[in-house]
Amino acid sequence: MTRNDKSVHDDLWESAAQWLPVFSRAEQHAGIVLLRELAKGEAVTCSRMAQALGTTFGAAEALMKDSALHPFIHTDGGDRIVGFWGLSVVPTHHQICADGRKVWTWCAYDSLFLPELLGETVEIESHDPESNELIRLTVSPDRIISREPAHVVVSMGRPDAWDQSSAARIIATACHHIFFFVSRASGERWQAKHAEPATLLLPLDVGFDFGKRSNAHLFQAELARRRKAPDLYPALP
Repeated sequence: MTRNDKSVHDDLWESAAQWLPVFSRAEQHAGIVLLRELAKGEAVTCSRMAQALGTTFGAAEALMKDSALHPFIHTDGGDRIVGFWGLSVVPTHHQICADGRKVWTWCAYDSLFLPELLGETVEIESHDPESNELIRLTVSPDRIISREPAHVVVSMGRPDAWDQSSAARIIATACHHIFFFVSRASGERWQAKHAEPATLLLPLDVGFDFGKRSNAHLFQAELARRRKAPDLYPALP
């Protein structure tokens, strides 16, 4: 990466950071608990969240419906949560698998930062939207372990075009423009056909770094708490 490339990527991150919400300590804990419940592969009810949090139904409902988490929660139209912060039990273009459990992500980028939040190494399968070629990645909470093919890149839209008023709007304005590509050339062909909104093509390692920065911005206190007390979140069944 050239110095100029690094500057562009740092500028993009600074723009994204201004868009990101601020979660309280309680919201950070509830957010990671919700992600881990969704990672079991089924929609999550408020009753189940209350049980997972060890709190009352009313307290869990307030966190799900009246807190900073709410715009990032995707429901089935009723009271069941089917997605949160990029993780979904509804099939999408991007599949992740941990210990045989299959779930999906709203976009390619989500699959890079979710392993750290879940505390799990995942296998990712996606398809290049231009060539339809299969892309396979193995990503741990700390690094990209493997990639196939070798020169995968990820598209990223400009954060000022993202609408965070609801999960549906986030998916429409951000996630629908964020994909993996088998090569920069394939990504550039796709970009030429999808000029609006403008996107950048990022090296895979830069996309992973963005995810680490995002996790630190949103969940720093809870991730630090988990590092000090690893048993806080036991291995998913």
